[in-house]
Amino acid sequence: MNSKTASAPEALVETHIIGTKTREWIIRENECPGLAIHQITHVGVAYASVPYQMVRTKLSGTYMLAAFEGQGKILLDGRWQICKAGSACLAPPHVLHAFHAMKGSAWGFCWVRYNQPPEQKPLISSSSPVLARFHAEPLKHSILGLYAEVHGNCVPAVIQQWVEIIQGYVDNFAQPWHVDNRLSKLWDDVADNPGRPWDLGTLAKNCHCSGEHLRRMCRSQLGRSPVQHVIFLRMRRAASLLAKTEEKIETIAREVGYENPFVFSNTFKKWIGWRPSEYRHQHINRYESVTSSESRMSA
Repeated sequence: MNSKTASAPEALVETHIIGTKTREWIIRENECPGLAIHQITHVGVAYASVPYQMVRTKLSGTYMLAAFEGQGKILLDGRWQICKAGSACLAPPHVLHAFHAMKGSAWGFCWVRYNQPPEQKPLISSSSPVLARFHAEPLKHSILGLYAEVHGNCVPAVIQQWVEIIQGYVDNFAQPWHVDNRLSKLWDDVADNPGRPWDLGTLAKNCHCSGEHLRRMCRSQLGRSPVQHVIFLRMRRAASLLAKTEEKIETIAREVGYENPFVFSNTFKKWIGWRPSEYRHQHINRYESVTSSESRMSA
């Protein structure tokens, strides 16, 4: 389903390259207010060809991309991976995210982009996949159906039905009903206690299965190995603490299982895209910008 490609480059900058051979159908919140009910900023369908490139360094909400034709490469978990027809990826908020078309392959995909406020329950849970199997054709046709209605009859009730169908497909991927209850409980425990020494043996024991069986389940349902998912949950907790508290970076490192702050910093940079201090600085600037904007509006 997926495979590793070259390591992620040391530095990526915000990029938006479409190219003349790429076709897109996009519906944005300002032309379809019904999307705002689910905090959706925009949805779309694309047939992308080289030189199509997207790099998002300020991803403020969850991003789902589902491929229905060809293949492209995506940057998730700090490494480039292949996303081909029959699979989808789910990128959490506030991480470096990139996706590129590949030579020799027209890449057909659809997407749903969110902009969820901090106080809202996140779409991604501890058991959500990062890259997993997904039949994208129904989602693609739902987005195209919404596009046709918004730019055609524009009947509000019909538009909202399309929006609810789109949200339903995302929910089914982000919160898969088939996830083994043992896995769901295991990852909730890890998310609640990221500082524990979670090696494969400990994870398997808590899940009441062998290490090999746990590895197969995680690869199938999450698109990660068990140890990689532990790292993801640790980095997610660390990102939250950096954004919402004034705790020292060394203290946060220990809270999520890293005695060595340099190892923690390097791991955070690989998975999230910035050093912990850089990530905290970005969130301070974002908070000050929002606060200033709200003050001007109330003045």
